[in-house]
Amino acid sequence: MVSFTEAEVLAWITAWLWPFVRVLALFTSAPVLSMKAVPRRVRISLALLVVICAQPSLPPMPEVPLSSGMALMVLAQQVLIGLTLGFAARVVFAAIEFAGEIIGLQMGLNFAAFFDPLQGGQATAVSRFYGTMAAWLFIVMNGHLLLTAAVVGSFQTFPVSAEPLAFLAVVKPQVWGAEVFKLGLWVSLPVVAMLSLTQVVMGLVARVAPQMNIFSIGFPFTLGVGLTGLWLTLPTMQVPFTMAIERMLGMFGG
Repeated sequence: MVSFTEAEVLAWITAWLWPFVRVLALFTSAPVLSMKAVPRRVRISLALLVVICAQPSLPPMPEVPLSSGMALMVLAQQVLIGLTLGFAARVVFAAIEFAGEIIGLQMGLNFAAFFDPLQGGQATAVSRFYGTMAAWLFIVMNGHLLLTAAVVGSFQTFPVSAEPLAFLAVVKPQVWGAEVFKLGLWVSLPVVAMLSLTQVVMGLVARVAPQMNIFSIGFPFTLGVGLTGLWLTLPTMQVPFTMAIERMLGMFGG
């Protein structure tokens, strides 16, 4: 007769439970995978597949009784680390969309706002365009693999323990807001410089030739310069986007 002790069953369950919770929390908050268009069954299946494939490389998990208060603390740690890891990637996407907001403001297109059903909120035309380009670039550059490597490496950097908030002292998510403005200005600076120069030129023309109705040609001219700037600078967005993703995920050991 085959029999199992409670300690053996607990060791089998915890070896799979804690990694599964952390990976599932990541897929709940990660860019692209957290969209409403991705079914929950797909996220759960992907999380289970990642845990099965990464199980041999994971460190030993502590045997925590599931009926104890310590298990609740360990569960909170896995959820917080997974959500924070996904939030780190979303910060980069927010920076790219912020760059689109700045460019759209300079082009005069921020009045073209519409409801985005995928994000569940209002979005401007240029910001949504930049967000879509960032999502495509994220898939092309194998960003989903970077996220997987980061969550697997996080078990070495932040092992499973009953201290759910200890990792916050290392990653410091409270300072990530500066990354949004820094990266957003970096991406939008070339187009903003072109549009600012265009505004200066139109101001000089209006001063030199007052008989010209600069307001009638100002908007289409600014719009044309802005679209040209988008066309010229869009291929260069890959470098800052990739560097920011790797830097944010590198804090978790990816």
